[in-house]
Amino acid sequence: MLQACLNGFRGHDYSPAVPLTPEALARDASACLAAGANEFHVHPRNAGGQESFDAGDIGAALKAIRARVPGVPVGISTREGIMADPAARQRAFQAWEVLPDYVSVNLSEADAPEVIRLMLQRGIGVEAGLAAVADAERYVALPEAGSCLRILIEIEEQESAAALRVAQGIIAVLERAGSKLPRQLHGFDASKWVMHAEALRLGLDQRIGFEDGGFLPDGRTALSNAELIAAAVKRGVT
Repeated sequence: MLQACLNGFRGHDYSPAVPLTPEALARDASACLAAGANEFHVHPRNAGGQESFDAGDIGAALKAIRARVPGVPVGISTREGIMADPAARQRAFQAWEVLPDYVSVNLSEADAPEVIRLMLQRGIGVEAGLAAVADAERYVALPEAGSCLRILIEIEEQESAAALRVAQGIIAVLERAGSKLPRQLHGFDASKWVMHAEALRLGLDQRIGFEDGGFLPDGRTALSNAELIAAAVKRGVT
């Protein structure tokens, strides 16, 4: 599986091609699907361009994307950086009327177990986001661990050797625990293509897009998410 992460926290100051509005997300999703993406991860925005958990903003983004690419799974973030207060975040999640196919939940965040339970109760799939060995150890101890959709190994280290060590450490914890869930591996900025290569080597799902970095394997700046997806597809078949 190749997931397109269309925007994340990035804005037009990063690239004018980062999609922010529901319409832009829908157009971008369609282009990425044509380029070879299988799923989407998006951060819906409000009218001012800020990341939002508001039910109206979530619904508008999901409806627009699904109208352009019906049947393709769409997930969103639950990260605390969008709304710091745990109780307020969980109230926002409960208020959603249009539901994503899945959400990513960072195990480094204090209320991750509560968010996972809430999402599962609402019938929403969960990507368990693991950025460190400690996150993996916390995840495998959860009663809900086996009920998640997949494990999202998110490497933030920028130096290649360090990034690979962290990924290997997380995978080792999962192996010891006997975890059978699908695994997706991705990096960020300098480690993006290193982790993509490692995911291909290990036969894991991948993620590429402006959220994780806007440069191509040869160092050139990508003009679109679709160009990034096409580059990932080409690396996977050569």
